[in-house]
Amino acid sequence: MITIYLKQYNKIVREADIKLFDELGYDDILWIDLLSPTIQERKAVENFMEINLLTRQQIEEIESTSKYSETESAIFSNTNFFVPSPDGFTVEPVSFIVSEGLLITTRNAEFRTFNEASKRLQMNNRQYTTGYHLLISILEVRIDADADLVENVSKQIAALSKEISVDGHVDKGDITRINNLQEQTMSIRENIFDRQRILSGIQRSERFPNDIYPRLQLMMRDVNSLISHADFSFERLDYLQDTALGLITIEQNNTSKIFTLASVVFLPATLVASIYGMNFKWLPFLNWQHGWLVAMALIVALSGATYFFFNRQNKG
Repeated sequence: MITIYLKQYNKIVREADIKLFDELGYDDILWIDLLSPTIQERKAVENFMEINLLTRQQIEEIESTSKYSETESAIFSNTNFFVPSPDGFTVEPVSFIVSEGLLITTRNAEFRTFNEASKRLQMNNRQYTTGYHLLISILEVRIDADADLVENVSKQIAALSKEISVDGHVDKGDITRINNLQEQTMSIRENIFDRQRILSGIQRSERFPNDIYPRLQLMMRDVNSLISHADFSFERLDYLQDTALGLITIEQNNTSKIFTLASVVFLPATLVASIYGMNFKWLPFLNWQHGWLVAMALIVALSGATYFFFNRQNKG
């Protein structure tokens, strides 16, 4: 699907007809948004802009040069956006190209960031005179969304920490939740680093309008703050994981202690029972009518004496 944002009479008009490229010039268009575009739509944009759009594989490359680069005719920037899912979120690549003063975005998923940027553009189009301004606006919205993700993960960590502290009990589900939160935090942190590299590239560029650079400084501060917050969350998860493993160790030690105590208490009794369970022809008191009662009394007495002895030693 293609959405073309046109400049008309001091307002922005949305169109979706690629035939408009035959009638329009670069100055008539502010933004071309490609959402899971067809081959025909990609070819129409490439022919109109005289550039080659990036493939998904090129967008997903992790090299720093693939995140931000400039040519004589265009600026290329690639990053990843998060899409909410039942298990947390998935990562989807997004490509930005600024050429001839207009912005071209290529993506394969819906994002609230783009919807929010579109609303801002419709409400106050005077602030977005070029594709450069629109790119910065989209990144600002995305950074705000990243901050919400970091805050959400932080709340989940706090809730889990409180739950473990109150219950004093850890099960397999808690360990799984900690691991999932660690994975989410690492993904968020890596994604924010992408944003940082893009902003650094823009700051070094001389092709952006001058009024954008003060906004970039504020955005860089926000990104650095988010990285610090993500680092703190990861450290907190490490501490929480150590606490959980410590509680599990204590529970295992208590269980082992119970079995050890039981085996020690019944050791003398087992010895007595073993002796009188021998199948020899002659044993002392074998035919004594009170032998069974005496043996049971001896077993109980020895077990009790052993228990009280070790219990006293433990208290001492």
